[in-house]
Amino acid sequence: MSQTPKQSAERPVPTSADVARLAGVSRATVSYVLNNTSAVRISEPTRRRVREAAEELGYVPHAAARSLRAGHTRMVLLPSAHVPVGPLYNRFFNELQRALRRLDYTVVQHGSLGLDGDDAARAWAELRPVAVVSLGEVALTPYGVDVLKRSGAKAVITLGPRRVQGAHFLVMDQSEIGSSAVTHLVGRGRRAIGVVMPREPGLELFSGPRLEGARRAAAAGGARIEPLPLLYDEESAAELAARWRGLGLDAVYAYNDEYAMLLMRALQDAGIQVPGETAVVGADNLLLGRLLRPRLSTVRIDMVSGQRLAELVDRVVRDPGAEPERHGLMGARALHRESS
Repeated sequence: MSQTPKQSAERPVPTSADVARLAGVSRATVSYVLNNTSAVRISEPTRRRVREAAEELGYVPHAAARSLRAGHTRMVLLPSAHVPVGPLYNRFFNELQRALRRLDYTVVQHGSLGLDGDDAARAWAELRPVAVVSLGEVALTPYGVDVLKRSGAKAVITLGPRRVQGAHFLVMDQSEIGSSAVTHLVGRGRRAIGVVMPREPGLELFSGPRLEGARRAAAAGGARIEPLPLLYDEESAAELAARWRGLGLDAVYAYNDEYAMLLMRALQDAGIQVPGETAVVGADNLLLGRLLRPRLSTVRIDMVSGQRLAELVDRVVRDPGAEPERHGLMGARALHRESS
């Protein structure tokens, strides 16, 4: 029985020279088109021919070789979130990634769980990103910023409660959310206000500053604040509702809309009238909160668009020697509905 000669599973890797031959252009033209070089004018029909040839051959530029020629990558590193940040922040992060892609950056999410400070900076630096946007979970230090810049990062942008020397600084003032919620409740005549403190790991990054803002607003309005630890499950909410009247509270700011809906249902199941006995306010302005009865009062968080942050990244990459900037990333205002 004759055997068919075994064909090699290996296929030749297409090169830019192959693309150039198929498209009938020079290798330089292939490089200009596929690297989106704007300094050289190339007609749209030629660009289309090069892209079609590359697609037909299955050719993609070699990122490492391109980085060596340019002296840096086009990679923007985003440390991945380790906590449930909610739909509002997910939309913001997705918008940021899309905007960076339109500006011809490659976005890489880095799983930085277990890394902190300088260790995280060294791990990120190994990938030689052109920019790092650290959105709060890792506390960078001036040393870490310097490590990143020495490795080729032209832009280091941090989000957090304090400025880091050498980095551009985004301020997401979580305390304004707690302050807006409690100011609204005080304005509705409430004077004994609970503040839900999620017990899920990692959320203290948000809940701590929100509690500080709530306390500030309560002090200004002559109200008292009672922190209320709560797990995001029905059993924990029911346990809290069962002892609610003993706490002597007439209102609650429930961290966000999800916790507010959980607790409001538990309060109603325990026979506590909302808002008659207890007013309830959430945050994030989720659609589901408007579908409840009573409709949920909330704090609307107005985020700066991901497009604006992407433009900041691009501007800093193009002018890395500019003085670090400080930008506010959000605003907050209470929306009154039936639950308060």
